[in-house]
Amino acid sequence: MNDSKMIDVARQAKVSVATVSRVLNGSSAVSDKTKKRVLSAIKEMNYAPNASAKNLRSLKTMTLGVVVSDILVSYYAEIIKGIENTANGLNYNILICDAQNRKEKEREYMSLLLNRTVDGMILVTPLLGNEEIRDFADMGCAIGIVGRYIDHPNVPCIYTDNVKASREVVHHLIEEGHERIAFLSGYADAVDSYERLEGYLKALRDARLPFIPELIENGNFNEIGGNEAFRRLMAKDIGFTAVFAANDEMALGVYEACKALSIEIPARMAVVGVDNNRISKYVTPRLSTVDQPKYTMGALLAEKLIDQLNDNAFADKRTFKVDSKLLIRDSSRNRK
Repeated sequence: MNDSKMIDVARQAKVSVATVSRVLNGSSAVSDKTKKRVLSAIKEMNYAPNASAKNLRSLKTMTLGVVVSDILVSYYAEIIKGIENTANGLNYNILICDAQNRKEKEREYMSLLLNRTVDGMILVTPLLGNEEIRDFADMGCAIGIVGRYIDHPNVPCIYTDNVKASREVVHHLIEEGHERIAFLSGYADAVDSYERLEGYLKALRDARLPFIPELIENGNFNEIGGNEAFRRLMAKDIGFTAVFAANDEMALGVYEACKALSIEIPARMAVVGVDNNRISKYVTPRLSTVDQPKYTMGALLAEKLIDQLNDNAFADKRTFKVDSKLLIRDSSRNRK
C-alpha cells in the first residue's frame, strides 16, 4: 500500500497514518478495536486485497510461515515435519514462528504476509479469532489452518473432532469404574481446550453423572502446568480417581506429581491424555491417549495451501475432518 492509499485508509478509519502502518506491520501497540476499524476500512476501500494478491503472485519468496502456539509442545513436531516434507518436495521452504501462547505474537507474525516476507501462512491451532483470520484472508493473504475449522472460501482447513474424541475418553474411564473424573484444560483462548471440555461434559451427561466444577483445572498445555494443576486438585480433597488431560504434555505433568505424592497409576489414579506424543508409549505405565494423524494433517494442509498459491483451485474440497483414535494403554486400565 503506497503513502496516498495509507492516508485514505487513515481518514476512513479516523486514525493516524502511523496507526495504519502499525496495523499492517502487525504491531501489538494497537488496540483490537482500532485494528478492527483499520482492517475494515482497508477491506471496504478495496486496497489491500488487490494489491496484496498482485504482489504475492509477482514477488514469490517460495517460503511458507508456520505459526505454532508453543514450540516446546511436542504435538507440533510431527505437524511441522509433515508441512516441511511436503513443502520441500514442492520447492518451498518453511519459516517456523513461535507465538509463545500470545495472541499478539500471532498477529505480529501475520505481518510477514502483508510485508511479503512469506507467500502463505499456516496457523496451527491458532489463538486468533475466526473473524480476524477471515479479515486477513479477505485482504488477499494465503492462510491455511491446522486444528480448527474456519468458514472461508479461500482458507483450507484440516481438523479432528475434539468433542467426539473427548467423549470417548470419558466413556472409557466410566466403563473402568470411575465416577469422579478431573479435567485439565489448556490455555484460555485455545479452541481445542473448549471442544475437549465440551466432550467431557457431554460424556458426563450421557452417563447421568453430576458435573463438579471443582474437578476442572487449567494446566496451560504443558508439563509444569499439568503438575501444578494436579496438585491443586489434590489440595481440594474432593476424592477423584481419574484425570483426563487435554494433551499429553499435561498428562506427563500429572505423572510427575503422582510420583512425588506417592500416588500409583492406575491403581489409585487413572490418567489419559491427547495427541499420542512419542514419549507416551515409553513412560511407565504406558499412557492411554488419543492418537491424531499429525504428520498427515500437516502434509495435506501444506499441499492445499501451495495449490492455492499456484492458482490451482482446491478442486472439490478445501476442508478435511480427520479421524482420531483412542489408544487404551496401561495408565487407565483395570480399576474394577
